[in-house]
Amino acid sequence: MGPHDGIERFTSPGKGRGMRALRDFRLGELLFTCPAYTCVLTVNERSNQCDHCFARKEGLSKCGKCKQAFYCNVDCQKGDWPMHKLECSSMCTYGQNWNPSETVRLTARILAKQKLHPERTSSERFLTVKEFESHLDKLDNEKKELIQTDIAALHHFYSKNLHYADNAALEVLFAQVNCNGFTIEDEELSHLGSAIFPDVALMNHSCCPNVIVTYKGTVAEIRAVQEITAGDEIFTSYIDLLYPTEDRNDRLKDSYFFTCDCKECTTKQKDPAKLEIRKLSEPPSPKTIRDMVKYARNVVEEFRRAKHYKTPSELLEMCELSIEKMGAVFEESNVYMLHMMYQSMGVCLYQQDWDGALKYGQKIIKPYSKHYPPYSLNVASMWLKLGRLYMGLEKKSAGIKALKKAIAIMEIAHGADHHYIAEVKKELEQ
Repeated sequence: MGPHDGIERFTSPGKGRGMRALRDFRLGELLFTCPAYTCVLTVNERSNQCDHCFARKEGLSKCGKCKQAFYCNVDCQKGDWPMHKLECSSMCTYGQNWNPSETVRLTARILAKQKLHPERTSSERFLTVKEFESHLDKLDNEKKELIQTDIAALHHFYSKNLHYADNAALEVLFAQVNCNGFTIEDEELSHLGSAIFPDVALMNHSCCPNVIVTYKGTVAEIRAVQEITAGDEIFTSYIDLLYPTEDRNDRLKDSYFFTCDCKECTTKQKDPAKLEIRKLSEPPSPKTIRDMVKYARNVVEEFRRAKHYKTPSELLEMCELSIEKMGAVFEESNVYMLHMMYQSMGVCLYQQDWDGALKYGQKIIKPYSKHYPPYSLNVASMWLKLGRLYMGLEKKSAGIKALKKAIAIMEIAHGADHHYIAEVKKELEQ
């Protein structure tokens, strides 16, 4: 059986095209794999991972010209050259001022790939890049301006080595990338890069997904996180599933221009627990609760912006103040409290305050396990972070317990033979 025998493209009622199962798949079973059509390693991971295959190892060798791209060996360097050459001389020319966004870098590579390989690729068994939905007609002025900024940067940094389409075609392409691009993350959900996986983009969204997408280098792997029966539509999740129904749908409308009608969005079954209110002798009024939710949603957005210009200690203070304020009305298991605790944990990790990070992680893990679906990468990565913190702080038995919890989820989501799992097992043995 080939790698794509169990699935087909079909027209999903009310959802347009989608993917469905032609046979049963059991929990943890691989449905299909998709190599990246093209991808780009994020700037922050340079020298940690190979620019071509995304392997994580010590002692990578760097490109002799720009000294900014790193490779496993000569094969990886040669393999990457058709893409790296778009940037190499430009990086040398601009030096410190070379700063196109990751979206621009990825889009430049799509243009180069289309020129190099106009025929269908092995990443496009079911859906081609050309068929991507752009939703250009639905973009507001702010989004259109962002695209124009990206187009200007593309011309600025890539004028030497790219033959572009006209402005209108570039608008479509950037809009397509915004809706159909993927971010590749590691086992702790740290951002590694961006990629185009056409066949993966064929799947529709559900907030109770039956598959999960993980990465092995630059290949996407899709596994069942529920039992799937022949004839079932295959659903992945496009967004973080922590948040209540209204927030999820705001995010889906804003980024993907649809509203979800899955079981969770119709029943809103998890919303009361996600918006848990403190049991006080004088219960807060509906208005107080509404105001606090509004405040919480604003803080989440404000923090996202603040990350770019505030110092770590300012960010931590911002988190702690918002946690204190929300804590007057919300339980600690409330997702807005968890969001700010997660951000605080991230700042602590960045500052190498391991005890502080652990304190937040311990509060987060149980509610995470309740709010997320059973085999969630968010839960696995939290167990992993906790396990590694415990081990580093010489709390061995707690560390072993946490790492084993992570492995149990990863064996389903990543497959038992994934190198991430082998690495975690090594940590258990030490």
